[in-house]
Amino acid sequence: MIVLASLTILLPFLAAFAGFLLGPKLSEALRAGGATPAGPEPPEDPRAVVFEKVPGGGPRTGERVWRRAAVVAERTPLRNGPALAACLPMAAATVLAAIVAFTVWRSPGERAGTLTLVGTGSVPIRIGLQVDGLAAVVALMVCCVALAVQVYSVAYMAKDPRYSSYAAFISLFTAAMLLVVYAGDLLLLYVGWEVMGVCSYFLIGHHWENRENSRAAVKAFLVTRLGDVGFLFGIFLLGIGAGSFRISDVLQRVPQMPDTTVTVAALLLLAGVAGKSAQFPLHTWLPDAMAGPTPISALIHAATMVAAGIYVVARLYGVFLTGSAALTVLGVLAVISMVGSALAALAQDDIKRVLAYSTISQLAVMAAGLAVGAKSAAIFHLLTHGAFKALLFLAAGSVIMVAGSNLLRHYGGLRRAMPLTFLSMTVGLAALVGIPPVSGWFSKDSIIEAAQHAALDGHRAPEAPAATLSRAHLPDLSAHMPVSGTPHRDLVARSLAESPGPLWPGVPGWTAWLIYLGLLVTVALTAAYAARLWLMTFFGETRGEFEPREAPKIMAWTVAALAVPSAILGFFGLGAEELRPHLGSALLALLLAALGAGGAFLLWNRDPAADPAGRLGPLRPVFANAFHVDTLYDAVVVRPVLALARLVVRADDRGIDAAVLGTGRAARRLGGLLRLPQNGNPQTYLTGVLAGVVVIAAVVVISL
Repeated sequence: MIVLASLTILLPFLAAFAGFLLGPKLSEALRAGGATPAGPEPPEDPRAVVFEKVPGGGPRTGERVWRRAAVVAERTPLRNGPALAACLPMAAATVLAAIVAFTVWRSPGERAGTLTLVGTGSVPIRIGLQVDGLAAVVALMVCCVALAVQVYSVAYMAKDPRYSSYAAFISLFTAAMLLVVYAGDLLLLYVGWEVMGVCSYFLIGHHWENRENSRAAVKAFLVTRLGDVGFLFGIFLLGIGAGSFRISDVLQRVPQMPDTTVTVAALLLLAGVAGKSAQFPLHTWLPDAMAGPTPISALIHAATMVAAGIYVVARLYGVFLTGSAALTVLGVLAVISMVGSALAALAQDDIKRVLAYSTISQLAVMAAGLAVGAKSAAIFHLLTHGAFKALLFLAAGSVIMVAGSNLLRHYGGLRRAMPLTFLSMTVGLAALVGIPPVSGWFSKDSIIEAAQHAALDGHRAPEAPAATLSRAHLPDLSAHMPVSGTPHRDLVARSLAESPGPLWPGVPGWTAWLIYLGLLVTVALTAAYAARLWLMTFFGETRGEFEPREAPKIMAWTVAALAVPSAILGFFGLGAEELRPHLGSALLALLLAALGAGGAFLLWNRDPAADPAGRLGPLRPVFANAFHVDTLYDAVVVRPVLALARLVVRADDRGIDAAVLGTGRAARRLGGLLRLPQNGNPQTYLTGVLAGVVVIAAVVVISL
C-alpha cells in the first residue's frame, strides 16, 4: 500500500522532471519518428490573424488562431511531447490512487511506512507516508482533478509557447499536494506545503510579461508565506512537545501536552491554513490570482493549494479539538469569510472572480463544519467541491475562450450555441447552491445540520445526537466511505465512554449560533450570485461581438466528464448516518436558496440586458471591491512598509554608504599625497637625493 502511495506521488514528479528537460525535444522526436495525426489538419483560415490577446489567462492570440491550434492539438495527441509527458503519468497516478482508495475502503485502517529516519540531534524526522481513509479519498480527488486539468490544457494552451513548462509545473504542483496528503511526518508535509507555494507563484505568473500577472503571483507568494511562518512554528511546537514529528505520534500525545502549548500550536497552524485556504484576513491573494491561466485556477481552487488548508485541519483534528479556542477562532473567521466573500461574488463582473470569491466562501463552509465538529461532513464537502468547482472553472474557461472576454456583460444567450457547456455548468452551479439531488446538496446539508445541533444542543457532538455516547455510538465513516480513521477518533470515543460531562469540547454557544446563521445567509447569497452568473451567461441576447459556438471537443468533453461526479457524488455518502440529508435543515436551506435565486431572477427578468447587481446601488462598489480590504492593507501595511524601506535606503545612502564611501575617498586623498614623490621622473628622484644629502651634510656640519 505504501509502495503504491509512493508511486502515486513519484509519477507526477517524474512527469514534471521530463517536462522541464525533455518536453519540446520529445515533440521533435515524435514528429521525426513519423507519428501520424488522428486526422487531417484543418486548412489555414485567411481570417485567422493575430489580434488582441484573449483574456482569462489564455494564450496570447486571437480566437480563430487559437481554435485552429486547439483542434490540431486534439487530433494529433501522439505528436505533442509535453502533453504526453504530463497526461500519461497523471493517468497512471490516478489509477494507483483509485487502487489505494478501493483497498482502504475494503479494509479500513491506517497503513504507515518509513523510508528513512533523519537524525537531528533532538527530535528525529521520519521520511515516511501514512495512508488511511482520509488520505486515500482526498488523494483520489486530487489525481482526478489534476488529470482533467492536464487533458483540458492540451487544447486550452495549444498556442502557448511555454506550454511545456506550464504542464511540468502542474505535475509538480500535483505531486506536492499528494505529498501533503500522504505525508506521515509533519516536516515532510511542510515540504509539500511549501513546494505548492512555489508552484503557485510560477503558474499564476505564467504570463509574467504582463505586469498584472507578475504582481498577482508575487502577492500570492508573499501573503501565503506570511501565514506559513506561523504554520512552521506551530509544527515545531507540536513536534517538540510530542517528542516526534510523526503525525500519529503527535495526535496520540496531544492529551498529555499542556493546554496552552496545544492551543498556541493550533492557532499558529491556523495562520498557515488561513493563508493557504484564502480565509480572512489572508484571503486577498486568491481573487487576484485569477490573472493566471484558467485551468490553473481550476487546479488551485478544486484540488490543491486552498484545499490543503482544510485537509490539514482535518488531518490534525485532534490538536484543534484539544485546543478548542482555535476552533472558536476558526468558526468566527469562517463566518466572516463565507458571508463577506458571498457578498463580494454578488457584485463581480469578471466570471473568474465570481468563482474565486465563491471558493473562499465554500472553503469557509468547510471550516465552519470543522469548527462545529462535523469533520466527516466538512471532508465530504471538500470532495464534492473539488468536483463541481473544477467543472465550473473549466466551463468558464470554455466560455472565456469562445467569447474572448472574462466579463459577464459580454455574454448572453450561449445555451444554444454551447449546449454541452451549458448543461455541465448548470449541474456545477446547482451543486454550488446545494440543489437536490446533486452532490453539493448532500454535503452542505450535513454541515448545516451539524451547525444546527451545535447551536441548539450546546456541547453535544453534532455527529452523534444521542444524549449519551459510547465508543460504539460514534459513527465510523470508514465502514461506508474512506474519509476518517485517525487515532484521535478512538481517543475521543474512549474519553466519552469513560467520563461524563460535555460530550464535545466544541465552540461556545454564541459561536455556534453565529456559524449556523452565517451558513443560512450564505446559502441565500450563493443562490443569488450563482443564478446571476447562469442567467447573464446563458440566457437573454448575445451582448458580445463574437461567433457563439461550442468549445473544442477535448475541452467540452472534459467539462462534461466532471459533471458526472458533480451530480452523483453525494449518493456515496448515504451509507454514513451523519451524511444523510435531514428534512428540517434541507427544507430551510432550499427555501433560502429559492429566495436568493428567485430574487436574482426577478431583477434580471426586468431587463435581461442589464446586470442585476446594478440594483445594489451604492453598495455595489463596496461589494465589488470586497469591502476595500485591499485598500486597508495598502494603507496599514503596504505604504508603511514602503515608507520604512525608503527610510532604510536613505539611511543606507547617507549613513552606511556615506561612511564607506567617505573612508574610500579619504584613503584615495592620502594615497594621492603619498604618490606625489613617486611620479616616475628620474630628475625628480635625483634632485630629492641631492637635497637629502645636502640636508644631512648641513645637519652634520651644524652638529660639529
